[in-house]
This record gives sequence, structure tokens and C-alpha cells, in this order.
Amino acid sequence: MATKRDYYDILGVPRGASVEELRRAYRRQAKQLHPDVNKEDGAEEKIKELNEAYAVLSDEQKRASYDRFGHAGVSGSMPDFSGFGGFGDIFEEFFGFGTRPRTRRAPRRGGDLRYDLTLSFEEAVFGAEKEIEIHREEICSNCAGSGAAPGTTPITCSTCRGSGEVRQTRQTILGSMVNVTTCPTCGGTGETITTPCPTCRGRGLERVTRKRTISVPGGVDGGTQIRVAGEGEPGIFGGPHGNLYVVLNVRPHKYFRRRGEDILLDLSVNVAQAALGDEIAVPTVDGDEKLTIPAGTQPGKVFRLRGKGVPRLKRTGRGDQLVLIGVKIPTTLNAEQKKLFKQLAGTMDTEVEPQERGFFDKLREFIEG
Repeated sequence: MATKRDYYDILGVPRGASVEELRRAYRRQAKQLHPDVNKEDGAEEKIKELNEAYAVLSDEQKRASYDRFGHAGVSGSMPDFSGFGGFGDIFEEFFGFGTRPRTRRAPRRGGDLRYDLTLSFEEAVFGAEKEIEIHREEICSNCAGSGAAPGTTPITCSTCRGSGEVRQTRQTILGSMVNVTTCPTCGGTGETITTPCPTCRGRGLERVTRKRTISVPGGVDGGTQIRVAGEGEPGIFGGPHGNLYVVLNVRPHKYFRRRGEDILLDLSVNVAQAALGDEIAVPTVDGDEKLTIPAGTQPGKVFRLRGKGVPRLKRTGRGDQLVLIGVKIPTTLNAEQKKLFKQLAGTMDTEVEPQERGFFDKLREFIEG
């Protein structure tokens, strides 16, 4: 295998050459190696070698990697310069034309559209069918996209004679150079319209509103995107439509919060329920569920209702609902309640003790998710 030449040697510049010196060196050699001028054997390989050297050294990051590690530092990151494809791209940057033919009226894909859809908490959990209205451009219904008024037809452009391109030939020291540009009269279509369509004013497109039904799967969350293929803007010159991207937002719930596939609920019980235990009704997205509160339940206790969370998008089943218990301390008491609490207080230990810090840290982590 032949050893690759040093990129600086190929361009004939010192290692500290400026960007402008690189450009001048490349420009000088590119003129000499251009296929219209150089017919020698091996010219194509020299073109490839020259372009590869310039592509690396004109890129700040690639040049730094090459200076440090040599060819190994840029291996695998180079474009394909085989044949004259890569040469044409860079040569066009300097001289205004390439060696590859241009295609008139090439089909181009239409643009994508975005629609922001807001869901309720329950709709995000269980999914929904939502009807939306999108505003987009479509082929004009009056002129069928021709841009010309009904009964008339576009005519061949007199400037480019239907080619969509304008060629300018100039004489240089290298011989005749041909510069090809898009026709300024017809914009590259090859046709001009003498009587524009009154509906689309010659554009061939009209703005319309369409209703579409979007199927939202259960388990989605805010920021989820649903791709609807082919519902974007129409393509150009027969190209395919773009896509519609529906971006989901979820309204906050009055009680529930979400953490991944689990639903969180803060629930307060009174002092007697926490001390003596009780069976209570807990709200879930499926309706009320019974939950047994054991006697002596402490604030911050978490109970898990399995399968009452959010459906999993990538596997079967659902997450859980986590119920965080708080104890509600009464702020006002009637006479009877005060009497009973005083009697209770007389039977209890009044010594206070510090709570372990770790308990509150875990509680805070759970609440903040």
C-alpha cells in the first residue's frame, strides 16, 4: 500500500500557512489540474489528492487533529473524492461552476408542518382521538397547479428557451469557461405565465384548512411528537409532501402528578386515622380505590397501588400510583375536642426528640421526583 503524502506538501505550503495562503495554493493547482486543461494520465488521482488535502487543512478542527496525529487523526471523516464529484463541489466554490450536469425541475420534498396539541391529564394517560385543523398549501383547485388562468397555458420561457438555466461563456487563460445559473425570468421552471390564475395568482398553490383526526396512544407525556406522514406542505415539481408533526402538551391535574410511568398523589388523613388506622377511598385515574391505613401510620409513609399508573408505551402493563400520606393537624377545636385532646395528652410522653435528617431528605426527594 502506498504511503499517503503529507497534505502540506500536496498543496505546497508551510505548516503555518494561513487560510488565505491555502486558498491561493489550492486555486493555483486546481486551475492546472482541471480536466478541461490537463489531459495527462493520473490527473484524476491528483485532483482527488488535492481536494482531500484542502478539505482537511481548510477545516480548523480537522487541521488541528491532522497536525497532532497525522493521517490517523482524520481517517474515517473524509468525504468521497473519487472521480470528479468531490472536485466539482470544491471547484464550484472557487470558480462558480462544476463539472456535473444540472437537473431542471428536479422534484423536491415539501416542507414539514408543526401542530401543538394540548391534552388533559387523563387523555395523556389513556389516549384519545383528537380532531385538529391544519392550515397548509395545496395544489390550486382552480388551475390544477399550473399557475395559469383556466383556458390558458404557460408558455416556454423566451430567456432560457425552456431549459430553466442561463449559460454564460467567458474566455480565460484556461480557455472557455461556462457559468450556468438559474434563469432569472422563469425561476428555473422553463415556463412563464402570461395570464395568472386569479385564485393562486400564478403560484399554483392555495392556502386551505383541513381537519384531521389524530390518534393519541395512551402513556404519552408532554413533549411527545406524533409524526403523520404526508400531511405537510406539497412537494415541488412532483416531489412528495412533507410530514406533519403533532407536539403534545399536557395540562396539570388538580391532584395527580406524574413521574415516568408512575402517578403521584399527596393524601392527608386526620390524627385519629393515622393513630388508630382506617380504610379510606383514594382517588385514581380509574376511579376510587380502597386503601387500608394501618394504625400508627407516620407522615411521609408511601403506599403503592399497583397497576394504577400510566400505560407503558414500549412494553405491556402500567405503572403504579404512589400515595404519599400527610397528617392533617386541626387548627380549630371545639370544647369537646379540646377536652379529649387534653385527656389524651395527659397519657402521652411529652419529651421531644430530633428527627433523623435522612428521613426528611428522602421525603423531599420523593416529592420533587
